[in-house]
This record gives sequence, structure tokens and C-alpha cells, in this order.
Amino acid sequence: MDEDQDEMLLGIGAFARLAGLSPSALRFYDDCGVLPPAEVDAVTGYRRYAPGQAERAVLLRRLRGAGLPLVEAAVVLDGPAERGRAVLEEWQRRTREEARAAGAVFAEVLREWPGAVPARVVLGGAELAGAVRQVVPATDPGHPLLRCVLVEVAGEEVRLVATDRYRLSVRTLRTLRARTAPGAWPGPLLVEAVELREVAEWARGAGEVVLEVSGAGRARVREGERVREVSLMEGEFPAYRLVLEGLEPVRHRVIADRVALRAALEGDTGPVVVRTAGEEGLTVGGVRVPALVTGPGVRVAFDPVVLAGAVESAVGPDVLLELGEPGRGPVLVRSADQGSFTTLVMPVRDGS
Repeated sequence: MDEDQDEMLLGIGAFARLAGLSPSALRFYDDCGVLPPAEVDAVTGYRRYAPGQAERAVLLRRLRGAGLPLVEAAVVLDGPAERGRAVLEEWQRRTREEARAAGAVFAEVLREWPGAVPARVVLGGAELAGAVRQVVPATDPGHPLLRCVLVEVAGEEVRLVATDRYRLSVRTLRTLRARTAPGAWPGPLLVEAVELREVAEWARGAGEVVLEVSGAGRARVREGERVREVSLMEGEFPAYRLVLEGLEPVRHRVIADRVALRAALEGDTGPVVVRTAGEEGLTVGGVRVPALVTGPGVRVAFDPVVLAGAVESAVGPDVLLELGEPGRGPVLVRSADQGSFTTLVMPVRDGS
């Protein structure tokens, strides 16, 4: 090393200040082989660093400050760019999951701590009763988990979700008032459909009801001085959001007379074929149903009981059917008068 280069090197103290690391940390990283000095005096063992090493040292400090293990930090520093990115993305995913899990634990402990204020949202009693009436038919009484309705609270919305694997019903309610600090809600709740139906009947005549959760496994609905306790079930509800996100783009839309469509489905015991074609509009099992049709003609078969249940749960005189590519996904049954309610119905084979 020539004299000019020698003068450019920094002692361990000066380099430590430049990189934001302690001298002991620099010695440790040297011993581990991830940040060796530019020069080590053979007699004194004194370490000296080049100013250009500061960028590597700062990156190492940031990675270690974020908790990345040293073995994985070495891959980021010296491995191929693709491997380094993969390490960083995986660590980001893990830390997010760990932080979410830790946050849920602390939130639950705080809710149960003496003097804790329960998480609360205020809903219209009649609106809650109507929402329960719409989603409960999509539950499966014979399944230990699918006999439940999922209740989610996010911001100013409450979402009720139910599925029996053949249909999926989702109804969103706007809260009248929220009495919950951000992040204080305990997460999704599972309530048995039978109990939720009783709660809806109890709340139907109330102007406002308060849904309150104060601890694991405990919830209640309040209306003035009246209180209705609600049991919460344990389990993991199906990932319904993945179903909604994976829907085919809508290619066919049908606005039909709800009562006429429901009547056309009655009495059928096997798969019923639904057709749309030009001026013929909509035919269901050979029965003409008044409808407005957009998109190319389509032919799809459904279980009449399942489709009739979805149509029955809609609100108003009309119902909107939305389909993607025939045979590649469910039909969306939406209430023309209430866009916050949606049911997905899976098609079936008609044997033809």
C-alpha cells in the first residue's frame, strides 16, 4: 500500500463514527468475516478501514437493526442479487406475520385487563336483523364451522359472511357510530347461525343496538338496558376473500324479475339450465322470465334449491345476475336495490 492510500485509511474509532457502529461491533463483524478492515497492523493488530467501506457497514447496520440474522445478512451483502432479494422478501413477510400475531396477543390481553374499555360498534337494529336474514340461509347446519356466520369489523363497516361451499353470501353494514380505537377490535368473530338468528329477532324492533366485545369468547348485544349475551366459536373460517379476488371478469349481466325467477326455480329436483340469448332474454328450465340481458348468450346449469335460496335472500323486485366465462366460476347474485349484499352460487353439470 502506498503512502497516499495509507493516509486515506481510517482508524477503528473514526470509521465507527462514520458508519454508526461501535468499535466492538466492528471487531465482531471482522471476526465473523462480513466486514473485514482494509488493513490490519501485523504487529499491533490495529484495524484500519477505507472510507469506501462505509456503505457496506451502514447497510449491515440497517439489516441487523431490523433483526436479520447475520448468516442471511451475509447473503444480502455478498450473494447473487436474486438470492439477496429473496432473503429480504422472506424476512419482511415473517416479521409482518410475527408483528401481527404479537399485536393480536397484546390487544387481547389489553381487552381483558382490569378497567379495559370494551370494543363497540353501533348498528341499526332493523338493518342488522335484515342482514342476518340474508346471510344465514347460506350456512351449513351440519358442519361444525360452516354453521357459523363470520362477523368482521373494519373502520365504519361490519361484514357478515356465510358459506355452505356451494354458495357464499356477503352483506356489509355501515355502522351508525364506532366506539372502538383503531386496532382495538378483536378480529373476526364466529357466531352460530341459530344464535345469531335469535339475536336478530331480539334486535329487530330496536332503533340502535351496540355490538360489544370485551374478551375472548365473550360478546354481547345491547339495546338500552336490555342485554343479549352471544357465544363465540373458535376456528378458522374459509378464506372467502380469495374467492372474491379470483372471480372471472363479468361478461354477462341479467336483471330479472325476482319473484318470477324464484317461481321458475320451484319444483325442480335436478339441475336447472339457465339460458340467455338475444331477444329471448332469460329462460330458466324452459320457463321465460322477464329480464334485461347484456353480453353474449350463455348457458349455465345450477342446483335450483341453491339458486332459489340466493334469489330469495335478495331485496326488492329485481335481482342482478353477473357471470364470467361459462363453466369457469360462480354466478354473482346481487340485490338490485341493495348493492351491499352479494351471494355467489356455484354452477353444476347438467348431464347434457
